[in-house]
Amino acid sequence: MKHERMASAHPRRSALRRMALACTAFAAPSLWAAAPTARIPVEVWKDPNCGCCQDWVVHMEHNGFAVTVHDTGNSAVRARLGIPASLGSCHTALVEGYALEGHVPAADVHKLLKQKPKAVGIAVPGMPVGSPGMDGPEYGGRKDPYEVLLITKNLMNSDVSTRTFTSYR
Repeated sequence: MKHERMASAHPRRSALRRMALACTAFAAPSLWAAAPTARIPVEVWKDPNCGCCQDWVVHMEHNGFAVTVHDTGNSAVRARLGIPASLGSCHTALVEGYALEGHVPAADVHKLLKQKPKAVGIAVPGMPVGSPGMDGPEYGGRKDPYEVLLITKNLMNSDVSTRTFTSYR
């Protein structure tokens, strides 16, 4: 008699285990999706009166970055990070050891961090209309073509060169 009771209880336990496993399998992806992702820290140096810089900061925050702003100007930091003045713009940033100059799209920063090239960083020289921070309603939807440049140094660290990282047309 005991043997019959154990045999009939076993299939019930097995069915309960399968149901619990199925519930866990269905719930797990939603739990993973709900888990907050870590925001990537970025430091930005800009002029305190620059509105387009602040718009770029908001763009970065909306795309997974935790931004710390230094309203002290950016010329000294740009030089310290090894970005030539010829590639300059209105703000300079630092993320995971890479320099960012100007209105670099967040997607390109993510691409840079994923690829991890041996580089100083990336830059969008000048202030092209249509780039992040230069894309507000005051520009009437205008989008000028521009390039995001990858900045590298030669083996002796004495010369800086650039190549196109991403082109926006």
